Amino acid sequence: MTEQLYDVIIIGAGPAGLQAAINAVRKKATVLVLGRPERSSLYKAHIENYLCVDGVREGAELLALGIDQVKSFGAEYAPEDVLHVEHASDTFAVRVESGKTLKTRSLIFATGTSRKKLKVKGEKELSGKGVSYCVDCDANFYRNAKVVIVGNESAAVDGALTMLGYASEVHLITRELLVSKELHKKLSESGVKIHQDTWVKEILGENSVEGVLLENGAKLEVEGVFIELGAKGALELATTIGVQLDSETFTHIDCNKKQKTNITGVYAAGDITGHPYQMAKAVGEGCVAGWEAANYSLKQKRSEN
Repeated sequence: MTEQLYDVIIIGAGPAGLQAAINAVRKKATVLVLGRPERSSLYKAHIENYLCVDGVREGAELLALGIDQVKSFGAEYAPEDVLHVEHASDTFAVRVESGKTLKTRSLIFATGTSRKKLKVKGEKELSGKGVSYCVDCDANFYRNAKVVIVGNESAAVDGALTMLGYASEVHLITRELLVSKELHKKLSESGVKIHQDTWVKEILGENSVEGVLLENGAKLEVEGVFIELGAKGALELATTIGVQLDSETFTHIDCNKKQKTNITGVYAAGDITGHPYQMAKAVGEGCVAGWEAANYSLKQKRSEN
């Protein structure tokens, strides 16, 4: 990655994000794709219902081909998680797990929409009563409280570091830290209490969270449990810059037929925009989003000269 102002940054390396990159870079826009293909729902899927794909193809194989293709066209690709997005004037700042902040004229969210759960006793019963899936959304409710963050990857570590500014005590429960050296260093130098090689067995409490029971037998008295499995999701990243969600379920990004959101310069494609969750839909929306984002950015660039 080079330090520059990109025309288009795409968050997500699944079929929507990769197709968006192809269309954007073919318009001669400077394009960067961020994300890991193994996070895509396509990665472990078997594809046989996609036009011109003969027989059964492995999702991982198709994604690898897609990454090679976008790079061959001239787009940049970095297997990094995005931790934070900011909107400043006519550009966007994207902070990634290596610590770099990248700038872009336009942004495409194409990360999918899955929100993983722990599937342990007490999680469902106490959801919204101390159990949360979004540090950025709910941190303010836990000022001066004791909290637990659960996860192995960048979302959990970044969440734990964020909660240090709110909570009186922050615990990170992790089986194995799978983050960049830079993020690992920040964590080790922070005040987060790390419980490694264990996991949450049960979330305790009647009407609200009162604690957690770990697999190693330890009990922690806490008031909040943040479940942050994997990377930051599109919803958490998008809502921080004011992107509107669908008005019925608030589980998808709202956009028009040109994949535009309510924020100028921000687009969305793929599962994050709603049903059906199909590769064909993701590729089609990625095509439109890449085209529109590139057109917007190149028009903006011309007006700057």
